[in-house]
Amino acid sequence: MTAVDRLAGRERELAAIDDFLIGVRSGSGQALALRGEPGAGKTALLLRAAERATPARVLRATGAEPEAQMAFAALHQLLRPVRGLVDTLPEAQREAVRGALGLAAPTGGQDRFLVSAGVLSLLAEAAVPDGLVCIVDDFQWVDRASADALMFAARRLGADGVGLLFAARDTAEARHALKDVPGLTVAGLDAADAALVLAARSAVPPVPDVAALVAAATGGNPLALRETAGLLTPEQLTGRAPLPDPLPVGDGIGAVFGEQIARLPEPTRLVLLVAALEGLGDLRLVLRAAARLGAAADALDAAEAAGLLDVTPTGVRFRHPLIRSAVHAGAGAADRRAVHRALAAESEEAGDTGRGARHRAEAALGPDEDIAAELAAAAGLARARGGYADAARMLVRAADLTPDRRTRSLRLKDAAVAAWLGGRPGQARSSLAAARECAGDGGPSAEIAQLSGRFELHSGDAAEALRTFLTAAEQTSGQTSEQASGQTSEQTAGQTPEQAAPARLSILADAAEAASYVGDTDAAVLIGRRAEKLPEPGDPADAFLRDVLIGMGALQGGDSRGGARRLRHALDAVPDDGFDAALLLWAAAAASLLGEGDVGARFAARAGRVARVSGMVGTLPVVLESTATAERMNSAFALSAALSEEGLALARETGITNSAAAHLANLAVCAAVRGDETDARARAHEALAIAIPHRLGLRVGVASYALGLLDLGLGRFEQAHERLTALTTAGPGAGHPAAVWGSTADRVEAAVGAGDMEAARAAVDFLERWSANATSPRARALLARCRALVADDGTAPELLRRSLDLLADDSGAAYDRARTALLLGERLRRERRVGEARPHLRHAAEAFGRLGAVPWERRALGELRAAGEAGDRAEPAALTTLTAQELRITRLVAEGLSNRDVAARLFLSTRTVEYHLYKVYPKLGVTSRTELARLLA
Repeated sequence: MTAVDRLAGRERELAAIDDFLIGVRSGSGQALALRGEPGAGKTALLLRAAERATPARVLRATGAEPEAQMAFAALHQLLRPVRGLVDTLPEAQREAVRGALGLAAPTGGQDRFLVSAGVLSLLAEAAVPDGLVCIVDDFQWVDRASADALMFAARRLGADGVGLLFAARDTAEARHALKDVPGLTVAGLDAADAALVLAARSAVPPVPDVAALVAAATGGNPLALRETAGLLTPEQLTGRAPLPDPLPVGDGIGAVFGEQIARLPEPTRLVLLVAALEGLGDLRLVLRAAARLGAAADALDAAEAAGLLDVTPTGVRFRHPLIRSAVHAGAGAADRRAVHRALAAESEEAGDTGRGARHRAEAALGPDEDIAAELAAAAGLARARGGYADAARMLVRAADLTPDRRTRSLRLKDAAVAAWLGGRPGQARSSLAAARECAGDGGPSAEIAQLSGRFELHSGDAAEALRTFLTAAEQTSGQTSEQASGQTSEQTAGQTPEQAAPARLSILADAAEAASYVGDTDAAVLIGRRAEKLPEPGDPADAFLRDVLIGMGALQGGDSRGGARRLRHALDAVPDDGFDAALLLWAAAAASLLGEGDVGARFAARAGRVARVSGMVGTLPVVLESTATAERMNSAFALSAALSEEGLALARETGITNSAAAHLANLAVCAAVRGDETDARARAHEALAIAIPHRLGLRVGVASYALGLLDLGLGRFEQAHERLTALTTAGPGAGHPAAVWGSTADRVEAAVGAGDMEAARAAVDFLERWSANATSPRARALLARCRALVADDGTAPELLRRSLDLLADDSGAAYDRARTALLLGERLRRERRVGEARPHLRHAAEAFGRLGAVPWERRALGELRAAGEAGDRAEPAALTTLTAQELRITRLVAEGLSNRDVAARLFLSTRTVEYHLYKVYPKLGVTSRTELARLLA
């Protein structure tokens, strides 16, 4: 086959590939997907890309239909030449990748994205020094675990010199899988280019009219043109004889191969079928399995001579995927089952029980518990390596083969868990529905209910999730419930009530989380009472969680003293190290309920650090909700927005829709502080579009608060008063305790500005009740500020000064200090004490300027001018000039992390981190990591 034959008419595609390679060689990350029908010439383009990639390193893999359910099969093929670099990765990524590639025993229960992050790091390492081009053909047949990892990398390629070049059939499924990758359609050839292909493959060149007819009949498909050229006579090509009608093209391409295969000897057809169903191209395995069925080793010779496949000393490869399809389609069902049985036997003898189980499942005629159990065990191995989506498919098939109804239900439940962890929420829900349907009265109803609630809580109706959890809690007596990332049902057995208590506590904690989303205080009280009836846990983490649930219920049920005492006891038990991110978030929630938002912010920030260290990307979006909120409460608005941008991207990537709503709402608040009305409204309305139908009261409250804060900052007091008051009254999501408390100080200021002193005093009374158990300086400062706003005597300035004093040593209270200083300056100026007012107004204007709080700075400068001083706008803090990615990197570097550790925690490559720091240092005017840390401090 000549270059003209293979690449005729592909100038546009070749130019795009050249641009792609130029980008890789220049050090930038590139991704490109070639899409087209079978035979369009995608593989020829990939071959040309590999030839032109020099000096970049080239890695290659090809998807195979029989391997589509084998977790990390394509990734193993692609990365085999560079597996020696795995040891250079950060520890968590290193172990995950080693397990996925079969270089070490899998650790089990790991986050699927941890492997993906490790793959990204490994590709960046392999790109040194001249760049790396990864070529993946037949992407539509790449296993899901490998596809997920490659798409994760494609979305994060930076200054790494890594290029990912894919080719796939142009199907809806492939388009969806490659939706984040720039695509190029490889279409059919026109008549002129078709004539070149026909001429290269036939004895005589075709006349133009014949070339045009063949091009139209084949759709310009190069493979169809080549195959058709071999079937046409010189007379037909030159127009002296009519063309056959119809031409053997289109769907007939497969028929052409089928005719070739049908003419082969029976033993050759048998060994071709073995090769088609084996899929890996392992020549020894193919020949051994064929020998079991009576085919001799030389049976492949005829197929090789016919040009259907290529044989090397160790491998066998079909010349085109359609040949494999034709072999499969032309074989009878009984023959296929016999081949699968032979492949199963040979795979098991070679020690690959997982592949053997899959072949046995394909050979099964009906329910068979032995085969089902083997397949479930293979799914467990895939899940332990992080191949959750592939494990889910195996478990569904295992359930199909399971005769016992209860066991089938358990396997479907486990399939739902694996699908959810594999980022397939639709599949997870359908598997769970099937599990519920076949569970019957004796099935794992509480377990299924808890899982259903979790799925609902993450991406559905939070109120429905709460109802589901409460129902599951009633069903847990004498039953157990596995964590979604832990054991399978088949690994657990009946337990005593004492042993089952942690499972019931887990369901109650889920219910409490749902109640917090909705804002259902009655449910929180009920959950606390149920938690109190559980036995005292021996595990410190469980004891802490039980105390938090009891304390929250008591506090919201009116037992202020008892609830506060229980929550204090829980917080005192939080260790300096050892709690996971989820428990630290419960600590943050407990502190917030005590009215100590600053303490809660510190726990939330710790949770974010723990989540990043663990590399558990799947849980990170939820953790980042609290971490981003914490940074906002600590006046770090730019960093808060950066974290929410990261959390939003991860939430969308992992399918956690309700977390996306939380990040959108926080971004709306940050935009409101900046005075960016367009962004604030867009983000808030996008959040509300998710939160209202999903009954996410807290998210509704935060998004609505953002709009009220926007009005307040812009001096629209009437509108701000109306919006913020609405948070406490009727409407979807209104009355959520956290939203009401969090907006109280602004509600007081808006009411005063609107002249509604009665509403302002009512809001202060509420804050006094809420803060009754608070001891942190920031909580007391906030209360003093609000009291000053409603004071009708001369105590207001003193209260505001007391508030400033309480905030003096609080490094995270810059925004609150500026707000208080502005109020004090305004009050003093109105009392004609302009000399005393100016320093406070000057401080407020400068602080707002550094924070990027433009409307607040404008208001402070206006007051300062009214006090007789011409104030100028302050330069924004240097950090506000950084991009979101630069800011996230800078913050971690300032904490003392190495570039490699920063890369691991942000799921970037080390080279990308270095690239961003190269730009950050001059922006901030620093030359070292020490200076950077000092600046952020």
